[in-house]
Amino acid sequence: MCKTISQKVRFKAEPSDVYQLLVTEAEQVGQSFSIGEGTGIVVDLAPAERVVRAWRESDYPEGVFSMAAFTLRRVETGTELKLTHRGVPKALIPRTEERWRRGYWEPMKQKLAEAKR
Repeated sequence: MCKTISQKVRFKAEPSDVYQLLVTEAEQVGQSFSIGEGTGIVVDLAPAERVVRAWRESDYPEGVFSMAAFTLRRVETGTELKLTHRGVPKALIPRTEERWRRGYWEPMKQKLAEAKR
């Protein structure tokens, strides 16, 4: 059984700056990617608005892919990123939620803070 992870995080930065941390310059729709524990295919890119990837990790059951969608929205204090990660194997939900927080959002906040200095 698979489940959906939903997380919202705010960054004190422009949507375009947050987007640049989510993708590489060379990334294109249909291209394979490898980021941290995740590998898969880029499904959709809308600069400063949205990134969608068919995602899997090495400990997913054979043939299982999830869909990770990152939506960026301008807010008064910067950018709100909403992650909707569908199809994550149920047993891996707690670990995956923690990986997003510690492995992605915290380092992104740190990089954005360092860039302002």
